[in-house]
Amino acid sequence: MGRGRRTLVAAALTTTVVTGTAGWAAGTEQIPVTGPPPGTASWRADHTLGTALPDPATARPAQVAAFFASMSATELRKLVRRHPGVVGNLDGAPITARYEANALALAAARDEERARAKDPELTSQDHELARSLITRYTELLVPGRQILAFDPRGRGQIAEVFGDLAGAKHVSVVVPGSDIDLGSFDRADKGYGTPVGMARSLRQTAGPGTAVVAWVGYTTPVGIGPDVATGRLAEAGAPRLARFVSGLTAAGTPKPSVFCHSYGSVVCGRAASRMPASDLIVLASPGMRADTVADLHTRARVWAAKDDNDWISKVPNVELFGLGHGPDPTAPEFGARRVPAKNATGHSGYFAPGTDSLRAFADIATGSAERHGAATGTGIREGVLS
Repeated sequence: MGRGRRTLVAAALTTTVVTGTAGWAAGTEQIPVTGPPPGTASWRADHTLGTALPDPATARPAQVAAFFASMSATELRKLVRRHPGVVGNLDGAPITARYEANALALAAARDEERARAKDPELTSQDHELARSLITRYTELLVPGRQILAFDPRGRGQIAEVFGDLAGAKHVSVVVPGSDIDLGSFDRADKGYGTPVGMARSLRQTAGPGTAVVAWVGYTTPVGIGPDVATGRLAEAGAPRLARFVSGLTAAGTPKPSVFCHSYGSVVCGRAASRMPASDLIVLASPGMRADTVADLHTRARVWAAKDDNDWISKVPNVELFGLGHGPDPTAPEFGARRVPAKNATGHSGYFAPGTDSLRAFADIATGSAERHGAATGTGIREGVLS
């Protein structure tokens, strides 16, 4: 069978699988959150320092970092208090300033919802939503949580840090797949399938000197629908991811290892050429919208993991008329280094304690995979990393 015919058959199979099970109707088409953070208009109009502030929409993270480096501590505190929504999401701003700004932004958002919960002009459904957001924001304000980004627009976006990001020798970023947002990124009942569960597990295994960021900075697909089969949301999310990673390095962190789960690997594939990552690790990937590692145009080492029992293995690796995400990154011809995943269970078990995949991830995150001599050509020798 020729390549063109195989592609058509695979595309037809993809459509059959989707429409024959849950169908497109099971997924809700999402409107991606784009553009600069809330509060940008007042930030742009603020000339109290005698100069224009860096435009969140156009200033590069390195320019943002240079601007903040020129400020006094007093000036920085004033900006944090006057514009918490911008400073908290401004890539390149000092890490501790972002923590403080996001705490203020969360407290302000909670106050707004408290008022909405009592507003007699709103419906009972509005009151219920307000009460749920009050609970959510209160949870995020618990002392000790390090919120590096917070944007309440849409379904909500957030980034949380585990470890000492400012002083870490090694940094990792976890990029999730579908059905993740402000309300679900740390759900306890989802264990190691959430960004927080993955980040905590990786940080514990990698040990001191490592910081891990659970990043939910793009609008993820919901359910089974056109969003999961196309690159539309990935295209919208990729610039946000690239800017976020650039902001980390501009703020003084080492180049991070970026771990991309499921649909998150599509986002990472589109962002690869623009973000300063040391390693790019995709797991449970439906494809990266690239035929080979070379097509990613990245200097990062590229790794791939997939458990043979993961349902993602049943999804045809095609891309046709905008549907599908291309070749399997774990296929030898793709050229990624293979990460062992024999002990991982299902689609969300790659970061579970005791798995070979988690041990390998920790070695990659700390830069010890190469030192151990585990990388051989395009793969990791199974069983070497322990």
